[in-house]
Amino acid sequence: MPEPILQSVETQMEESRLAYPGWKVVLAGFFGVAVSFASIVPYTFGLFLKPLAASFGWNREATSAGFSIAALTLAAASPGLGFLLDRYKPRRIVLPCIAVFSAAYASLALLTPHLLHFYLTFFLIGLVGNGTAYIGYSRAISTWFNRRRGLALSIMLAGSALGAMLLPVLAQAVITRQGWRAAYLILGLLAFAVGFPLTAAFVRERPRARLHQNVSTEQGASVVRALATPAFWIIAATVCLYAISVNGAIAHLSALLTDRGVSTSGAALSVSIIGATSLVGRLLTGFFLDRFFGPRVSQTMMLMTVFGIVLLSVANSLTTGLIAAGFIGFSGGSEGDITPYLLGRYFGLKRFSTLFALTWTTYAIGGAAGPILVGRVFDAMGSYRPIAIQLLALPALIPCLLMFALPRYDIQGGRRQPVAIVPEPQPVEIAQ
Repeated sequence: MPEPILQSVETQMEESRLAYPGWKVVLAGFFGVAVSFASIVPYTFGLFLKPLAASFGWNREATSAGFSIAALTLAAASPGLGFLLDRYKPRRIVLPCIAVFSAAYASLALLTPHLLHFYLTFFLIGLVGNGTAYIGYSRAISTWFNRRRGLALSIMLAGSALGAMLLPVLAQAVITRQGWRAAYLILGLLAFAVGFPLTAAFVRERPRARLHQNVSTEQGASVVRALATPAFWIIAATVCLYAISVNGAIAHLSALLTDRGVSTSGAALSVSIIGATSLVGRLLTGFFLDRFFGPRVSQTMMLMTVFGIVLLSVANSLTTGLIAAGFIGFSGGSEGDITPYLLGRYFGLKRFSTLFALTWTTYAIGGAAGPILVGRVFDAMGSYRPIAIQLLALPALIPCLLMFALPRYDIQGGRRQPVAIVPEPQPVEIAQ
């Protein structure tokens, strides 16, 4: 058997072993993401809407703008973070981001009645947010895996599902017993205590000497070449539109349910259900990505999101709210798994972090628009009208059609194109 093929087979066997070093990187990423921007900000932000209004008299549109500022700042900062992650070791970027994020979030415990204080803090949070989340860990994990890349990425990304499941309950319990200031402080300290030491100890790229060509960080499309392809813009548009629907629903889920008579603990439970079902959904997404064509997996998940949002629009009880949250959660985290997987398959790893960051820019734009649009509709109508929430499902439906235009994978190792390991050219000896 030719040596390159033998090395590929050995690598695929290694990836299936629990002792494979790459799984330590995945596990560190899992817990790091669980207490990152991706878990803390979207899934607990809504719990603070009413306490902040009671303390400072802020309306929901003004308060929701804090989330939007963080999302827009994240959008602007992500390409720069991606550029740095493609050129330096992940820990050199991720660790400072965790430190700044944790300190900024904990500082919200000292919040004053001035909205500018609130906005500036969320600006700083958004500036470093993606360095604590998916972008920071995805490149390192992708260098360790080829055949099990979908599963590895899904496990890492499932960390946000764990955070979404546990953090809202923790935050609501602290808000109820000790107040919202204590909740901000505890969440900030938790982000540092869990994320920083694990990242410092385990997160690193696979040594170059052990890389094979299907996970080489030297192969892949340049940023300019990737941006010239329809495939990249279809992925980016999908991420943006999807974010409008999902973030708009999640950011106002707690307030919507309590306005319709559900208790605060029940509303917090609904948010936690999103995390629990997202955990299952993400793991299954990774399993399916390693076996089926990624765009078809994405379309299936997005249709479930559409159904969940439509059900939420008519939810008047805790039971209906839990079911709707379950559908949104099960499918809602899938784009986080699918996007880096598709980028790696279509464009390789050479500029993976930069391209992933650019798609996150579009995600952040959509994520900023969703909550503030729903907040504006609420302030205008005085309630969460069913028709307004139903229209929120439309942006998630459009990408289902866009995905049909995606081509087969070009990069070796994709499910739709058999792996064809080509031996590297050997030097030709010239007779003397």
